[in-house]
Amino acid sequence: MKPLAMIGLVLIALGIVGLAVDNISFTERKTVVDAGPLKITADQQRNIPIPTVASVAAIVVGVGLMFVGRK
Repeated sequence: MKPLAMIGLVLIALGIVGLAVDNISFTERKTVVDAGPLKITADQQRNIPIPTVASVAAIVVGVGLMFVGRK
């Protein structure tokens, strides 16, 4: 398979995953107070939204690369 077609296939897969998943969430641990032997940490929940437009654009560009890479 040609490199452009492979990149197109990866973009299509990422676009489909982006449409299936609304956002990516993870927990981040931060140090709030660091005074000598005393350390206080806090867990903070983070969400990264995945725009639908970006997912659709990835699919369209991936299909275009598959078409160009086919020749």
